[in-house]
Amino acid sequence: MPTIERTVETTADLDAVWSYLSDFTTTTEWDPGTVQTVRSSGDGGVGTTYENTSEFNGRRTELTYTVVEHAAPHRIVLRGEGAQVVATDTMTLSAHGSGTRVHYRAVLEFRGLLGLVGPLMSLPLLNRPFVKLGDEAELGMCDALARL
Repeated sequence: MPTIERTVETTADLDAVWSYLSDFTTTTEWDPGTVQTVRSSGDGGVGTTYENTSEFNGRRTELTYTVVEHAAPHRIVLRGEGAQVVATDTMTLSAHGSGTRVHYRAVLEFRGLLGLVGPLMSLPLLNRPFVKLGDEAELGMCDALARL
């Protein structure tokens, strides 16, 4: 299963970073693959759902993300489900000096025919697009958090 994992540090304080990242609609500002994310139900806590449209390798994917863990201001876990992929996104925040450290982890599980080749996606040659996506998301998150 492809996994994207990055750690970002910012001078923004923990509460500001939590407020920003726990609102998953902000993915349009920092995740380069996200075309649109709309909250469809809930108040941001456990059970809240978001409709996400992303583009990866020229293909659009629709996912419904549900907040499955919400431990303010330190940890949020969302599970995104679509026809071809299940994504589990975990953001763990901690105070770091006068700023904040964010550890972001996204695990992708493919369904259908893609599920048969999913285990091969961790091979270096096939993993390159995911590494690139992670690098771009890291840069986007750094830029967005620097504006807080």
